[in-house]
Amino acid sequence: MLVQDASARRSDPIWTLALTAVAFFMVTLDALVVITALPAIERDLHASISMLEWTVNAFTLAFAAGIITATALGDRLGRRRIFTIGLALFSAASAACALAPSAELLIAARAVQGLSAAMIMPLSLTILVSAFSPERRGAIVGIWGGIGGLAVASGPLVGGAITQGLDWHWIFWVNVPIGLVATVLARRQLAESYGPPTRLDLPAAGLASSGAVAIVWGLIRTGDVGWGSAQVIASLITGVGLIAAFLVWERRATDPMLPLRLFGSRGFAAANFTGFLMAGAITSAAFLIAQYFQFALHYSPLAAGLRLLPWTATPLVVAPLAGLLSDRIGRRPVLVLGMLLQGIGLAWIAAISKAGASYGPFVIPLIIAGIGVSMAIPIVSTAVLSAVSPRDMGKASGVNSTLSRFGAAFALAIAAAVFTANGHLGTPVSFTAGFRPALAVVAAFSLLGGATALLVVDRRRQPAAAQVEVRAATA
Repeated sequence: MLVQDASARRSDPIWTLALTAVAFFMVTLDALVVITALPAIERDLHASISMLEWTVNAFTLAFAAGIITATALGDRLGRRRIFTIGLALFSAASAACALAPSAELLIAARAVQGLSAAMIMPLSLTILVSAFSPERRGAIVGIWGGIGGLAVASGPLVGGAITQGLDWHWIFWVNVPIGLVATVLARRQLAESYGPPTRLDLPAAGLASSGAVAIVWGLIRTGDVGWGSAQVIASLITGVGLIAAFLVWERRATDPMLPLRLFGSRGFAAANFTGFLMAGAITSAAFLIAQYFQFALHYSPLAAGLRLLPWTATPLVVAPLAGLLSDRIGRRPVLVLGMLLQGIGLAWIAAISKAGASYGPFVIPLIIAGIGVSMAIPIVSTAVLSAVSPRDMGKASGVNSTLSRFGAAFALAIAAAVFTANGHLGTPVSFTAGFRPALAVVAAFSLLGGATALLVVDRRRQPAAAQVEVRAATA
């Protein structure tokens, strides 16, 4: 622990914030830039709705499956080392996505992108919070979230502009120069840091990732073969069984990948479940609304991206303010209000959607949903990390990122299953018939997240004992 925190302290805080925020920007941009390009990908590669889902979910599931293993590797081999390897691999995988000649190869390259994102995202947050005192973490993570919010705001817009002005392949090329420059600067400007040496729990990683893939596969297949299909039932049962086996393994493991003891903390469990629902609502809503604007309202990719700005641009302003506000009044009220506002905004959009609708009535609910998610994004991560001791921060960050990514994959699969049960891509009317109930389910995810956020432990300041522990660890 002495090596870990002393070396982290030697990093320039400005460079640390800048590089970790750039990494967050790049990964978040890639997760969203594809959203407005999906109709073009569907036309060019003759992809079905399930393949469009896998273009998103291959990234998301690989991301989720690799996070905790990448975090453990960072603790053992050096966080900066794994972080920079992830940046380089992400750049290469982005180029592979740009060059993909078929939907199958695009999905495979997206999976590699997801694995490399798993090496970037959680370690960027761990590196960042280690460089600042507990009293400043709310504001710093708020700034980090605000810069990441730029990717949220620009992702659909950049995707739409590039798809319309050039070609959808180019949406992936934008990551390459950012990733390569960040790789070089991270090696030069970030000090190396280590966590407690831990064993790699590879069986647990295999069980968790296989279980998640089986469940998501089953949910996605319902759109093609129905809920009563033998393959759907078998896939869902297999997935649940693998997840159960994972929990049994982790309970008995001497050095578990997912320390179940952390969930003995009400605040840790509540913050993570809220993050699970938050990420699911954001990803599913972005997927659905971007397609609704193009398939049902006939907007171009660029026009769709522009019309998402009232929702996606709000993190630029609100996320940093939410971090500061949470330091003053506590995290719980900010997080609860944020999740409720997002749910209200999405439910409003679902209620007024129809084929051929004008755009004006969507502006206010988009802004309400945007303010809500902007309040929630930085608070979830801070609440998770504040619920554990400094020695557990690395694994806590990994758990939070893993559950958030799985939440995105599961929610998208459920929303798509609801969509295909009620509508299809054929006409604006048929698309809207599936869109409205699907988005209503997504709104329910967010409202449920508001309820779970009520259980988050509200600590405006760390207890004195925790502060003593931090000072001792960084001495």
